Amino acid sequence: MSKMDARTNSDCSARATKKAQEKAKLIQRETQEQTAKAISRILHKCEAERTQEECSLLQEHPDTVQELSRRQTRRHLLKRKQEEVFDDAENLKTKVKELAKAIQQAQHVVIYTGAGISTAASIPDYRGPNGVWTQLQKGRSVSTSDLSRAEPTLTHMSIWMLHKVNMVQHVVSQNCDGLHLRSALPRNSLSELHGNMFIEVCVSCSPAQEFIRLFDVTERTALHRHWTGRLCPYCRAELRDTIVHFGERGTLEQPLNWKGASEAAQQADVILCLGSSLKVLKKYSCLWCMNRPANKRPQLFIVNLQWTPKDNLATLKIHGKCDAVMCLLMEELGLEIPGYNRSQDPIFSLATPLSAEEKDSHTRKEIAPFSALEDISQDPQAQAEATSLQGGWFGRGYSKARRKKKTS
Repeated sequence: MSKMDARTNSDCSARATKKAQEKAKLIQRETQEQTAKAISRILHKCEAERTQEECSLLQEHPDTVQELSRRQTRRHLLKRKQEEVFDDAENLKTKVKELAKAIQQAQHVVIYTGAGISTAASIPDYRGPNGVWTQLQKGRSVSTSDLSRAEPTLTHMSIWMLHKVNMVQHVVSQNCDGLHLRSALPRNSLSELHGNMFIEVCVSCSPAQEFIRLFDVTERTALHRHWTGRLCPYCRAELRDTIVHFGERGTLEQPLNWKGASEAAQQADVILCLGSSLKVLKKYSCLWCMNRPANKRPQLFIVNLQWTPKDNLATLKIHGKCDAVMCLLMEELGLEIPGYNRSQDPIFSLATPLSAEEKDSHTRKEIAPFSALEDISQDPQAQAEATSLQGGWFGRGYSKARRKKKTS
């Protein structure tokens, strides 16, 4: 046999060996998967219902049993964390009385707010049973609405009143919906850590110039793309939105107001968390004063229907909807809850009008004064047009997440 024939035979033999090894690995993997599925079915049975053969299979594969048991425990724990728990009426009243007493005795109260305080304004939260992330994880679509129609809720107006009577010194918000601003809460007492959909800024000016608008300025913006397409009237640089998306770090002085938030946290003797899962806020160490001894940290009160990562540190956890809890709290404190009055919404006086050449720079509906809103409410066509919203901080991120899920 020639050297060439020997080399050819050797190559064929090597390929055959490699194919045989790959086939063996594939068979082994399939066998392992089938065994894992069988063990998973057995673990879902009560021990009394398992056959002798099934018990033997579990004993033969202790590592697989341990791993599947760990996964099952993790799934059950996650499911429990996502469940909504409601305090009964009597327990809720008792807890709110304790909260009211703490607020009355406190020198410096700070409120941290999340998406849960805006659900009453028809803005969905993120991690509730019908929240945005929850629906996306289940492969469902997320409908959005015209956020310019949203108004400050009972909770927003209660917070405004608590600040007015000097029972609350500062509000730290994760929401981008601008409803705290529209409730007339003073801006120096507000930190909007993730931005405000109605504000665009010029970072080329020093100090940065801020422009409040009557519409959502984020129509063309997204993660790492913040330019709105309009220009600064002073330096002609392009304006940007103020939104801080997941994966970004917010550096704008306003409306984020990190200085105000951290200073308020350092002075706080009571922190009240309303409608926030705290899964993002927990990462901001400056808000929690964990560097102090436990007995010198602020009292922590959490109002949320679901588990939060700060529950074990809370002085009191109240399982109730924000509006219901705030209604009881204001009654306990002897304070009236003012109604939202669109004609007195400060955004109309704070807003900078667009120049003539910018009139067509967006397609978002503007917040309408009360008189104009009455006209819109009587126009069925206008109502139909306001039922969906695409793009921007609220729409585009969710549709992008849906596309990722479908292609993954």
